Amino acid sequence: MKYLIIVIHLLIFCACSGQKTESPVEGQLSEESVVVVSPLSEVETYYLEHKQDSIIGSSKGSVSNGSLENGTLLAFEGANFQYFDTTSYLGGRAFTHQLVARTILDTYKILAATSKRKWFLMELSNEHGGKIFPHRTHQNGMSVDFMSPLKKDGEDYVELDNTGAQHYMLEFDNDGKLKDNPSISLDFDQIAHHLIVLDEQARKHGLKIEKVIFKMELRDELFATPYGKKMLEKNIYVTRNLTPLINSLHDDHYHVDFKRM
Repeated sequence: MKYLIIVIHLLIFCACSGQKTESPVEGQLSEESVVVVSPLSEVETYYLEHKQDSIIGSSKGSVSNGSLENGTLLAFEGANFQYFDTTSYLGGRAFTHQLVARTILDTYKILAATSKRKWFLMELSNEHGGKIFPHRTHQNGMSVDFMSPLKKDGEDYVELDNTGAQHYMLEFDNDGKLKDNPSISLDFDQIAHHLIVLDEQARKHGLKIEKVIFKMELRDELFATPYGKKMLEKNIYVTRNLTPLINSLHDDHYHVDFKRM
């Protein structure tokens, strides 16, 4: 079922994240005297045309029946983070409420001091919110998908981080091991660390984590880690009752809904 849902998604938003090759500047000057100014990429141009950092946004309705006004477009990448798919980004699926955007960026700044990992954002909301296939939520700028960090032999494993929309198709067993290669597994402690910092930064902006959607069978593995135990102490809620379909879809990533305090 997970495979079918994501195949449909891929048919709509093809995961072709390659960038155009920049052409050199032509002219009659020698190479030594020419200063080449690379044109902006399509992603950079899109960001400059749509970013509204100074405009206060408005989230209306619920995550499953809502809209977003003056949404904030997150940058495609920063010092230690990146959006997961070019086509999805250019399709207008990386907008969020301004306070959520600040929370996400502040969290990555904090993590940069303690982790060398590059973190990946997945889908957020449409520019004006509303339905965003195939998600049932993500409608009011308060929902975010975060790519689950992976490890192999105790070290960060990043080779699957740049697979674009196909990353949603990865499947992990109930121990958090990749079904196609059990030597690769979810890094539960880093997931928990990220969620703790995310909740701390959200509260500084008048928000809190309302819930985390993560495959139910992986909860015990998550809470068994050092940071997972701290998550329990902080009462960060991870859903306990999901439909079989929703449950199966949330192994390669974890979904976070925010709400105002």
